[in-house]
Amino acid sequence: MSYPIIRVENLSKKYTVSHQQEGYTTFRDAMTNGARSLGQVLFNRQNYKPRSASNEDFWALKDVNFEIQQGDRVGIIGRNGAGKSTLLKILSRITEPTHGSIRIKGRVASLLEVGTGFHPELTGRENVYLNGAILGMSKAEIKRKFDEIVAFAEVERFLDTPVKRYSSGMYVRLAFAVAAHMEPEILIVDEVLAVGDVQFQKKCLGKMGQVASEGRTVFFVSHHMGAISTLCDKVIYLKGGQVEASGKLKRSSNFIFQMFFRIKFKI
Repeated sequence: MSYPIIRVENLSKKYTVSHQQEGYTTFRDAMTNGARSLGQVLFNRQNYKPRSASNEDFWALKDVNFEIQQGDRVGIIGRNGAGKSTLLKILSRITEPTHGSIRIKGRVASLLEVGTGFHPELTGRENVYLNGAILGMSKAEIKRKFDEIVAFAEVERFLDTPVKRYSSGMYVRLAFAVAAHMEPEILIVDEVLAVGDVQFQKKCLGKMGQVASEGRTVFFVSHHMGAISTLCDKVIYLKGGQVEASGKLKRSSNFIFQMFFRIKFKI
């Protein structure tokens, strides 16, 4: 029997964007303006007013509400700038919301950006232990699953090579392998899987499907509609930082077209 594992209520996230009053300036202009400002400070203190930047409030998320049950496979879709990555960062406790609340039951593993939690000077072997510890795994747990993680990532030959020499695909393979094998109650994956090759993407989708089949919850952000339809049974469509539509995935032959033309769901 499923139960609410994530509850999001009136979630909002605001960023402050600065706009400089001046346009593009050269180094010579900067030096000249600096000298002029210094002169105004020294010889005309009363009338001196420093140039300031104007600020604008940008709401990446605004009054987002939804509830996720245990074992749900949720796809997060929307155009660039819709607030998908911001939502995942808040769910992963990387950033705090401006308003609203999130209630999460269980351990969360997230893969949001290439190389997150990796130290470039350390080897692949050392980073498995480092990243695992960051995600909340004990040393004994990492050691027990180490061979399985390395085999899944397919980086055996480069295990003792500093990860700064890894390709972006190798980074993703190793990072995903660590996150997926920590047995989290909630697995959050951003669209970084687009970096890997097609064969590894299929492998990752299979692993996420396995995680979900074991009763755990998966959050998956992707612009790949085929991957969303294969893995997910629910979808949340974000537009302008708000939930435009959400519900169970309506599987049909024209599913991809539905995504692009008004996103039809069985709500």
